[in-house]
Amino acid sequence: MQPSLPKIGWLRLAIVLSLLLLSACGKASAPHQEQTSASAEAKEKVVVNIGIQGSTGIFSYARDKGLFEKAFAQAGAEVKWHEFASGPPHFEAIASGRLDFGATGGTPVVSAQTGGVDFRAIAVTSDGKRNNAIVIPKDSPITDIKQLKGKKIAVAKGSSAYNFLYMVLDRAGLKDKDVEIIHLQPDEARPALDTGAIDAWSTWEPYVTTAVVQTQAKTLVTGDDLNIFAPGFLIARTGFTADHPELTVLFLKTYEEVRRYYVSHLDEVTDEFVKTKKLEREIISKVLQNSDPILSPITPEFAKAHQEQADFLYSVGAIKKKLDTSQVMESKFVEQALKELGN
Repeated sequence: MQPSLPKIGWLRLAIVLSLLLLSACGKASAPHQEQTSASAEAKEKVVVNIGIQGSTGIFSYARDKGLFEKAFAQAGAEVKWHEFASGPPHFEAIASGRLDFGATGGTPVVSAQTGGVDFRAIAVTSDGKRNNAIVIPKDSPITDIKQLKGKKIAVAKGSSAYNFLYMVLDRAGLKDKDVEIIHLQPDEARPALDTGAIDAWSTWEPYVTTAVVQTQAKTLVTGDDLNIFAPGFLIARTGFTADHPELTVLFLKTYEEVRRYYVSHLDEVTDEFVKTKKLEREIISKVLQNSDPILSPITPEFAKAHQEQADFLYSVGAIKKKLDTSQVMESKFVEQALKELGN
């Protein structure tokens, strides 16, 4: 017969066993707690969504090389790319919170501001003079912009080429009602040009050069010919710049580092595009020669040109309200990026 413990002894034994049990449970649950913590950390990882259009250009080269991915990985963020056929769809994605950064011409920026999209133009990427053109079929009898009267002209609505078309018509003394404007994205407009379904196409690079080289199409007029100054911009979702100012600066620093390499190694970049995009060397070479990418704050000169573009679109009825374009311009991030790069 086992000796019995005093009542106080049983109580102490019960307390000790309870403490041991709790200790064991605590140790057993530690891995689960660690997994939960790691899972929470993974969920908090920032995803940076960048828009891209066209098969050439700085973003295309950077994506092929994984350059933004490397830069943002060091900051604990992930990069995702989203392809668009033109500028306006970028802003639809920004409005729905699906896109953080992109690059577009000035006309989509004007249209987005008119539509109340919450974004900022955070840097200038080009003066726009050499980017846009009116392209006509190789056997077209048109030799002067005045001869566009009564013709079918394709253009992507709200794109930089849209504003360019209106300015060309204005220079020719024509109104939009004097021509038949057909709203087509580049992948729709090119077949229409090739088959003669349209008489002219207002578009931008690389589509201009591709049509000229592949089908011997002709450029009727370019922005450079008419000295049309239409800056293009890097754009950003306002919510992202407010929540992640340091990543916004990193985005601009990375863009500028890629741009500097890109413009100083055109032969190497051309070789890369020929290999990865399966395009003719002549096309790539001419597209790059016609491009003059920059990264600049929005200087008074650029701001004035963009405001004049918005005023013009309002004057011809392409937009329905007069804008103060300075309300969506913000240079502080690019100024900080260039400063950190020692520029």
